[in-house]
Amino acid sequence: MANYKTCRQCGAPLGQDDRAIYKKLVYRGAKDFLCIGCLAEYFKVPREEIEQRIRYYRESGECTLFR
Repeated sequence: MANYKTCRQCGAPLGQDDRAIYKKLVYRGAKDFLCIGCLAEYFKVPREEIEQRIRYYRESGECTLFR
């Protein structure tokens, strides 16, 4: 069953950015998601790096996930 509301790992509420960056970096057809913090842990990078990518995609205006 699809879960668009909470992180599948920690249960934190998800926002649009959480879902969009997960789809961009992991799998476009995802039905369940990780929050930004858990996604950073998954990739073993600082949370700030994920947040920088979100800003980049939003500012570029080319990715439809971040419009």
